[in-house]
Amino acid sequence: MERTLSIIKPDATARNITGQINTMIEASDLRIVAQKRIRLTQSQAEEFYHELKDKVFFGSMVQQMISGPVIVQVLEGENAIAHYREIMGATNPAVAEEGTIRKTFALSIEKNSVHGSDSPESAKREVGFFFSKTEIVG
Repeated sequence: MERTLSIIKPDATARNITGQINTMIEASDLRIVAQKRIRLTQSQAEEFYHELKDKVFFGSMVQQMISGPVIVQVLEGENAIAHYREIMGATNPAVAEEGTIRKTFALSIEKNSVHGSDSPESAKREVGFFFSKTEIVG
């Protein structure tokens, strides 16, 4: 079993579609073993995305992530990292596969509804950023 971080972003929480996204996650045989609704501060968002600080989109991404509440959650399942990335779909919803979260719900590349860890190393760091071990109950 593997764990990964999922974030349902402000563009999705604002549209009240978190339940629909979670239904897609759970229907794909991933379990939600930790979950909370939070509002990121600018410093938290900058720290979380620090690896992207030199990218041209960093500032707008941080602003997007602090524009409203997010749902942070830990997903568990077989090959959870790769599996969730497949369920999320491509970052650009215009090229995402039919039936993926981003094809179904994303509004644009920046407002793409969800985030997921991209490697075992980032999953460990990202899960630890938001959750203590006692908050993960699977």
